Amino acid sequence: MKRLALLLTLSIGLSAQISADESTFFPEKGTHFGVYYYPEHWQEDQWERDIKRVAELGFDFIHYAEFSWARLEPEEGKYDFAWLDKAIQLAADNNLKVIMSTPSPCIPAWLATKHPEVLRMGSSGKRNKHTGSRLTGSLANPIYQENVARIATQLAERYSKDKRVWGWQIGNEPHIQGGADYSPSAHKEFIQFLKNKYGTIDKLNASWGAAFWSFTHNNFDQVNLPGGNPHAILDFETYTSQEIARDLIDQAQIVRNHGDGKQWVTTNYAYYKGLKNVNPFLTRNDLDFASRTMYLTHNRKNSSGDSLAHRLGCGMEYALSGDLTKSVSGYMGIMELQPSQINWGKFNAMPMPGAVRMWVWHAFGMGDRFVCTYRFRQPLYGMEQFHHGIMQTDGISVSRGGKDFVKAVNEINALEEQLDPKATDPFVEKSRTGILWSNRNIIDIENYKHHQDWDTWQHIYTYYQNLKRMGVDVPFFGEGDALDPKHIPFLVVPAYQMMTRALIVKLEAYANAGGHLIISTRSGLKDGNGHLWETKIQEPIWKLIGGEIKFYDHLPANHPGKITFNQQTYPWHIWGTVTEPFADTESWATFEDQFYQGKSAILHRKAKQGSVTYVGAWSDGWEMEYDILRQLYGTVVGKLPFDLPPYVFAHYRQGLWTAVNYTDQVIDIPTSKGSKILMGKQALPPAGVLVWKE
Repeated sequence: MKRLALLLTLSIGLSAQISADESTFFPEKGTHFGVYYYPEHWQEDQWERDIKRVAELGFDFIHYAEFSWARLEPEEGKYDFAWLDKAIQLAADNNLKVIMSTPSPCIPAWLATKHPEVLRMGSSGKRNKHTGSRLTGSLANPIYQENVARIATQLAERYSKDKRVWGWQIGNEPHIQGGADYSPSAHKEFIQFLKNKYGTIDKLNASWGAAFWSFTHNNFDQVNLPGGNPHAILDFETYTSQEIARDLIDQAQIVRNHGDGKQWVTTNYAYYKGLKNVNPFLTRNDLDFASRTMYLTHNRKNSSGDSLAHRLGCGMEYALSGDLTKSVSGYMGIMELQPSQINWGKFNAMPMPGAVRMWVWHAFGMGDRFVCTYRFRQPLYGMEQFHHGIMQTDGISVSRGGKDFVKAVNEINALEEQLDPKATDPFVEKSRTGILWSNRNIIDIENYKHHQDWDTWQHIYTYYQNLKRMGVDVPFFGEGDALDPKHIPFLVVPAYQMMTRALIVKLEAYANAGGHLIISTRSGLKDGNGHLWETKIQEPIWKLIGGEIKFYDHLPANHPGKITFNQQTYPWHIWGTVTEPFADTESWATFEDQFYQGKSAILHRKAKQGSVTYVGAWSDGWEMEYDILRQLYGTVVGKLPFDLPPYVFAHYRQGLWTAVNYTDQVIDIPTSKGSKILMGKQALPPAGVLVWKE
């Protein structure tokens, strides 16, 4: 019951950040580098050679044990730590720190055979089988929870005060395979979640709009796992997010309870865009910081789309994952970074020479405190046979990607003395832009897109990508976070469909205090409960945006509409909101066709000390949004140092600027007069890296 009740504490949303100061665990400036290594995959007489080679190549830590439950507990209650003890000592002998993991992602056969109910169940009612895959467990199942707690306790008792162990990774890439668990255990926990949230069945019926299509319930026991009602689905998705977080928190607490506070605790989140139920902010008070996974050449995420995109990778996804992960606690690491060719993409091109080096440098520029590559040796068997590593299959020769990686490590180690933790850059401080982020809002819209071409993540990318073109620092914030214009002079609120009145008041206060607020289309359509307002359309935000919203429109892609802004015309088709400005509000752009020709599409008004810009349409190609941002930032910030093409990035870290190029073109990178180039050339080639000091 305690575990179920704790789900309620996660349902409030993002809260004030509580985490250990970065210097507690990373007193040194710069970045650490390490590798995943699986002793259980190799003959024991090779371990010493391999681990020594890790150190010789310039790495300073090694990662163990995340998928080794069956090796650590080969039979129920019988443990074997001798092999792991030896591997840890070999690391220490070579001056390598150890990242220890809890092995919860891979359930051993003896557990699945004895208790098949520990396996997740799909929406069809079919339960997973133990087939050699991972992340198949039912996180809600009490027997699963008991067994995970037991193996985590055994590890924590043995290693949580071990000075050779640097930190802990809880699980691996936390999510639920298939999206959600429909098992009886999950059903039971979901009902308890609803009881905690609503208290009475009448309140649930009201929240779910249960009068529609006779969905009314007489008691909580009548509630099934949802599949139709959008409000019920949103609650179930929210419960699923919290169940994933709860699994991490339970294990983290075990590690902490047995430790002395000197080891950090994290997990590696992966692909926020594809895993809608993963919410890293739910664990910000329980993990010291968030880390991330990134593979770039799988051809499944956003890329430049040019002739080298398949070899240089999804740089925008990489950048956004870094900024979102860093926003959880203010610092981060990358736990899995692609070292070479991978095995699970649409197709798996060999990265361009220099690409792996660029990815490592990009992580450095973004501020990652450690970069760990997955993996040191390419496996000879199993599901990842074709996932290359730092070493070739002979275990002796360094792979071409491995050479790239090691080159970047040596370059960064040589330059990191140039870092100055006290350094700041005036442009970075004046242009820093927050993005208001809500996992629930994304889920709500994705469950009912209202236009076949709508993609909430692509809409967020519209603003994120254009901000990165200007070299802007982009942290993410939640509704519970402080919004201080002195720290974040600009705030983008992208397609924030569900808004409470309290949030509207908070955004108004932010603008009045000097913040520059950019609100995009679709925002404020619903209240915080996911219901349409019982007012005129979006009326609660009219005062905030400085105008009246008349209606929104959708168009077919083959017959887009036109919007004029600053004498330039831009196409749109997915979403256009027709507005009428109030007397003290400027109309920055108008619709140039359709039956509402001449009506306002973009509004801008001054607040007491700041401003509010409402972008009522989503342009095709995103160039309109870029030009709007450049006009607004040019007015507020002054001259903008960067006007980069998409997929060229410039990041500032403690006195150093780093630029990387994910395009197939040579791009000239502007630097200020008197700046000192430390590495690379201003004419930045594909996969190139430029480092300079202003």
